[in-house]
Amino acid sequence: MLLDDQLCFALYAASRAVTARYRPLLDALGLTYPQYLTMLALWERDAVSVGALGTALQLESSTLSPLLKRLEANGLVRRERRAQDERSVVIRLTDAGARLRERARGVPVGIGDAMALTPEQDATAKQLLRLLTANVSRG
Repeated sequence: MLLDDQLCFALYAASRAVTARYRPLLDALGLTYPQYLTMLALWERDAVSVGALGTALQLESSTLSPLLKRLEANGLVRRERRAQDERSVVIRLTDAGARLRERARGVPVGIGDAMALTPEQDATAKQLLRLLTANVSRG
């Protein structure tokens, strides 16, 4: 069993390389990688429950809650309890959080350039990774 023959190592190495490539782009926005993913989800669909956001990001609430508190402290989101159900919390973008989307538009382009995949390779990679995730998640 050679390290380079292990799919798990290829995934790990790719994930670390991609995340490292994101770092300078996200530093310019004042975001960490998990915060960026959270903002992407909110830019796609604002005013979402913490539970729905956790599902979309595949994060446990114990991981998501501190992340949301930091985004709120940075003025990018606000957490609101629903009037009809005090236990339910909705996450909304602030004006600053919505404006950050414009500054972040270059991030996917920069990462895409770094990955240097053809559109077909990009689509195939996403398809295979989604399949792998679904298969492994079934347990």
